[in-house]
Amino acid sequence: MAIDLVLRRDWRARSPRGSYTQLESTRGVKVHYTGGRVDPGIVRDHAKCVALVQSIQNFHMDSNGWIDIGYSFVACPHRKVFEGRGAHHLPAANGAGLNSGHYAVLGLVGNAGLVQPPDGVLHAILDAILHLREEGAAGREIKGHRDGFNTDCPGDPLYGWVRRGAPRPGGQEPPTPPQAPPFPGRLLKFPPVMRGDDVRTWQRQMSRRGWTVDVDGAYGAGSREVCRRFQREQEIPDDGVVGPVTWKLAWEAARA
Repeated sequence: MAIDLVLRRDWRARSPRGSYTQLESTRGVKVHYTGGRVDPGIVRDHAKCVALVQSIQNFHMDSNGWIDIGYSFVACPHRKVFEGRGAHHLPAANGAGLNSGHYAVLGLVGNAGLVQPPDGVLHAILDAILHLREEGAAGREIKGHRDGFNTDCPGDPLYGWVRRGAPRPGGQEPPTPPQAPPFPGRLLKFPPVMRGDDVRTWQRQMSRRGWTVDVDGAYGAGSREVCRRFQREQEIPDDGVVGPVTWKLAWEAARA
């Protein structure tokens, strides 16, 4: 199904107050929710979706002082996708320092009222993501706002769907994400070269994820560089040390 796009003129968007920062590409998309109460009546009345998107834009521009609505696109229960800032434009909703890495797509659910995302919202989020991949050079990552930023967004129901691989409603459920083995108890770092089965276990997992690393049980300069690049991809401090967080992400983080 082609994307059912609600253009800015169709939802009577205000004009931005300035020029967007341009993006060549991103690593993917981060999924958001409103963080407030969403009237369940929007499921039956699309006009309420339009009014909600307008109110979000007003809040972002008048209260936050942003030049426009902070999201790239907004997904509603009627499987319609509202054009926000659009492709190749820097969003504002992901958090300071995080907007250049991912586009921002809002699903019209909240922390009260309409909490469980209807199938139409999930379809529309995925339609927006595919559109951003085709038109905005978005990468393969699908993450939640809380990935890399201290927030409850996009709420547990929507984040659980993201963690399951963001499957199409009605499709086969993807396998349960793999769980990391217990952290070995020592930090893997260089220099000097550290050796052991724990090093080999981590290297083997990174190799499975597609990273080029020698699975030799020796944590040297090459392993440290892979670690740093992986940490930057996951938006955590790139110190080149495999600690508990980096170890866990090697198994459980969404793949690019």
